[in-house]
Amino acid sequence: MDPGKLNDHISYNEAISSDQSSEWNKAMIDELESMKKNDVWDLVELPNGVKPVGCKWVFKTKLDPNGNVERYKARLVAKGYTQKEGIDYQETFSPVSRKDSLRIVMALVAHFDLELHQMDVKTAFLNGDLDEDVYMKQPEGFKPEVVPQV
Repeated sequence: MDPGKLNDHISYNEAISSDQSSEWNKAMIDELESMKKNDVWDLVELPNGVKPVGCKWVFKTKLDPNGNVERYKARLVAKGYTQKEGIDYQETFSPVSRKDSLRIVMALVAHFDLELHQMDVKTAFLNGDLDEDVYMKQPEGFKPEVVPQV
């Protein structure tokens, strides 16, 4: 498949009505199972006066080096832009690596003739601890009676 012709779906409805709907559905279930396995949230009743944060699915087709479809990935992301600083959150933080850090590691590998292996930590962001309760709406297509408490 030509990667230039690949068009990832931008909405839940497009994904579930596409020819790859079974693959997208499996990807969404995999994402939710990963979150459940990592104890990311509890399903609870929404307390009175609490406004839940929305969420949406982000779909990405992962390709191998030859441009063939390797897998379908669905990520559930919170719509954090609806929160207000000081009310819904105190600070934001997203750990990222810096180019300088990568250069240092690469220099050490070269200098000491080491082997370097790359890995993708699929659920790295799930390891953060929150001090406050965050309530999120159920993801589209997966709506039990209660909402997840993050």
